[in-house]
Amino acid sequence: MNETLSASKIADFLRDQPEFFQTHAEVFVSMRVPAPHGGRAISLIERQLLAVKDKVRSLEMKLAEMIRAGQENDATLSKMADWVHTLIAARDAANLPELVESGILKHFNVPHVALRLWQIDTPYIHQPCASSVASDVITFTNGLMAPYCGPNSGFSAANWLQGPILSLAMLPLRTQGTSQAFGLLVLGSPDPQRFTSSMGTELLVHIGQAASGALSRLLPEPLPELPGHHA
Repeated sequence: MNETLSASKIADFLRDQPEFFQTHAEVFVSMRVPAPHGGRAISLIERQLLAVKDKVRSLEMKLAEMIRAGQENDATLSKMADWVHTLIAARDAANLPELVESGILKHFNVPHVALRLWQIDTPYIHQPCASSVASDVITFTNGLMAPYCGPNSGFSAANWLQGPILSLAMLPLRTQGTSQAFGLLVLGSPDPQRFTSSMGTELLVHIGQAASGALSRLLPEPLPELPGHHA
């Protein structure tokens, strides 16, 4: 107890007297403390140098991690730009569903992709993406205000994908400014940790927006408003 109290008093004294080691430099130089990574005794100066080196090493690791994350973000942005350019450059709207699906498979390392559109224009009703969709899937999609990411809990839309699907990302497709969805984009994986509720969805939101913009070309043109007609 006395030994602990004495150490506490010494620590308080040194904190209250910062000039102590300036006026007693020989004490500071002669003091020895245990090395942080071994049993040998080292000087306080050497101990401080080791502490600085550890701090520098930690900062270097953080910097390397930031650089790596920046490089990954740059690569993702480049892939996104390539995919969007392909969609914009498509001359025939009938090719867009395939370009959406194949682009996601190619650029974003997703094992399985499926697409369904409803309210599709007559020239495209024979496309695979225009296959019938259950009313509960449409209701579920209309209620999605953000991508769903998580386990496959028996979702009907998971049946659009081939193979065992343990996790899903489901992206509602909407035209800008509307609340009703016109389609659903489903990404699936056999890895239960590929899509989780805790993952960030910013990239998925951008994928959904790009797909929505491109695939809206397959929707019927809105009827022109008659002169003098008001809803």
